[in-house]
Amino acid sequence: MISIKNKEEIKNMRLAAGLLTKTFQYLRSYIRPGITTIKLDQLAEEMIRSEGGIPSFLGYHGYPSSICVSIDQEVVHGIPGDRALQEGTIVSIDIGVFLNGFHSDAAMSYGLGPLDPERRKLMNSTKTALHRGIKKCRTGNRLSDISHCIQSHVESQGFQVVRELVGHGIGRELHEEPQIPNFGSPHRGPKLKPGMTFAIEPMVNMGTPDVSILEDGWTVQTKDGLPSAHFEHTVLITDGKPEILTIGIENEPEEMHG
Repeated sequence: MISIKNKEEIKNMRLAAGLLTKTFQYLRSYIRPGITTIKLDQLAEEMIRSEGGIPSFLGYHGYPSSICVSIDQEVVHGIPGDRALQEGTIVSIDIGVFLNGFHSDAAMSYGLGPLDPERRKLMNSTKTALHRGIKKCRTGNRLSDISHCIQSHVESQGFQVVRELVGHGIGRELHEEPQIPNFGSPHRGPKLKPGMTFAIEPMVNMGTPDVSILEDGWTVQTKDGLPSAHFEHTVLITDGKPEILTIGIENEPEEMHG
């Protein structure tokens, strides 16, 4: 069953999304070559807790950190540690916030210093695919219309979506029904209704869509070692245009310099 949120629940989801947005905005000035991924994790957790929230990821199925930081060929679920960010790479940051009984989830990919043209194209294509998919989040459309739209744009740019990882419903639980693949035929699955809340998140690889999991049991990386990008928003289905609850995370420069 896909949960339908009432007005009070939607209000609380907006609050969770607001704190998540504030956390991304706070981190923005620190995402530079030279900073360690564990420092970013510490800063994010401090911000979330200072506003009365809880990091959604910390302890989730045993995940050991508050955020995910994935670099270049790492697709998602990179565990923060003592690695320092380096110029010329893509860093994808995924954060979840639990506040007032509800979760919000979002991700951004950042270019560190000048990027080569293919990395820049990969990032831009992934972000565009996300927003095209979100435009399909309208009452009366079917779930796979989102998936098909994302896949079509990504492949038109010469890239591939990851098949093993999907978007998801979100609300009282971090992961709720339905699963939302980033590929598939259109006009299939349940019809979209006002009050549904989704985490839409294309994960796009420069090369093969195939991935593997590192020995840490969490970090997903591309099998061919080529870069990946990841963008995600928490989205509310309404009677009209979809509402992107986490839209404020996007106010960042395209490339982050030291």
